[in-house]
Amino acid sequence: MGGPLLELRGISKRFAGVAALSGVDFSLRAGEVHGLVGENGAGKSTLMKIIAGVHAEYEGEMRLDGRPVHFRSARDARDAGIGMVHQELSTVPELSVAENVLLGAQPTRMGVVSWRRMRAQAQQQLDAFGIHVDPRVPVGSLPLGLQQMVELARVLLSGARIIILDEPTSALSPPEVERLFALLARLRDTGRSTVFISHFLDDVLRVSDEVTVFRNGHLVESARAAVVDKPWLIERMVGAGHERLGESHAGNMLLGERSNAPVVLEAEALAVPGLFEDVSLAVRAGEILGIYGFMGSGQLELARALSGKLPLGGGVVRVDGRTARLRGGTPAAKRAGIAFVPESRRAMLFALEPVYRNISIAILERIGRILLRPREERRIAEGHVQSLGIRPPLVDRPVGQLSGGNQQKVALARWLTHLPRVLLLSEPTRGMDVGAKDDVVRIVRGLRDAGIGIVVVSSEPETVLSLADRILVMRRGAVTREFAGETVSKDRLLAAA
Repeated sequence: MGGPLLELRGISKRFAGVAALSGVDFSLRAGEVHGLVGENGAGKSTLMKIIAGVHAEYEGEMRLDGRPVHFRSARDARDAGIGMVHQELSTVPELSVAENVLLGAQPTRMGVVSWRRMRAQAQQQLDAFGIHVDPRVPVGSLPLGLQQMVELARVLLSGARIIILDEPTSALSPPEVERLFALLARLRDTGRSTVFISHFLDDVLRVSDEVTVFRNGHLVESARAAVVDKPWLIERMVGAGHERLGESHAGNMLLGERSNAPVVLEAEALAVPGLFEDVSLAVRAGEILGIYGFMGSGQLELARALSGKLPLGGGVVRVDGRTARLRGGTPAAKRAGIAFVPESRRAMLFALEPVYRNISIAILERIGRILLRPREERRIAEGHVQSLGIRPPLVDRPVGQLSGGNQQKVALARWLTHLPRVLLLSEPTRGMDVGAKDDVVRIVRGLRDAGIGIVVVSSEPETVLSLADRILVMRRGAVTREFAGETVSKDRLLAAA
């Protein structure tokens, strides 16, 4: 490889007086895949947002092709050949796949968009990436994994020389991951550079040429990926001598025996045409039921249907033996005793509102009545921020400024203030580092021990294995296997799916 294509020296960044980055030096070579790892809030995404022009105010120097640059906007960075695919996608759900792929670059003729040319160009780009999807369908109708691939196709079409991927495999099935890795190899061969941010350490080591570890806003160490291993990365991420729950799923997991506690959630013959059919399940008090499947298997849609966000085409749902009327969506589900934390944190959190308001919203009728009581809201929120280890511990900070793992803790804290009978968690650890995953595992187990019936839905086998007492496997919209009271490995789960 040649000399550095991109160099950053002495980069520092603060938010509300709190240091997010401190004196970071970083370089990226042409034709290099550079992996970044670190716990949530370590500073890696902040640094990449500086490179991508999202954060314009910072200290330090950035050089591109040896020349000083300072991007004032994402458009400046794109014009310089830098594109970023964020963990929280920026696709427009209501627009078609073709419109999203060519967003801002639609082909026109005499000032009028040429829809035929746009669809043809989008199809060509999708085919080159191996994405088999109709360019005319709305992006919002696609599974999350395909939406992510569409956004990546848009960045590639822009001609970016430097591509930043923030948790690109967190919503992908194993075949989609393989397709992405093959694409990264082709990009490397053409001289394009990729920054690969991920909490899946095996993925980082497999795909990267160089790997860099961040901790607490500092760049700890960089090394060639070929000469380090996962324990080396973890030790530098969290320090030596830490036993990580997030790594406990590396081997086989012994599931619990069937519980005799009362059934809190019962579903019979649930169906949503085209998504899943004839799904029945039962969850007991103080039990965590895991539902696992590849993206597109129907498990995420099942969680939305159980929460009232997706109308059922058939079947019945009961909570504590009473039929739950879910047609009213979230309010109806809450009245029935069901709480739902979706896979997209943006869908349930108010990014511009402070942490305390995002936590207290579940109990406003208790603490507010007619007039809101901000002091009481803050007091309740501060207790949860401390007990859950939300960082930084600032209840007045907009929740959108927190890392993904800390946003997930805020989402869970909301339901700690108002314990439901049933808690549905969709991809609860997506995009988290091992430390944040440990925290979420402990929180969820604590809710289980409080007697709540919990359903954990995920396409990540590690998440299901680290949390579930019992596991259902879905494939093509149907439950095909149950694991209970036996030893289960990641390989067995993948084979069943």
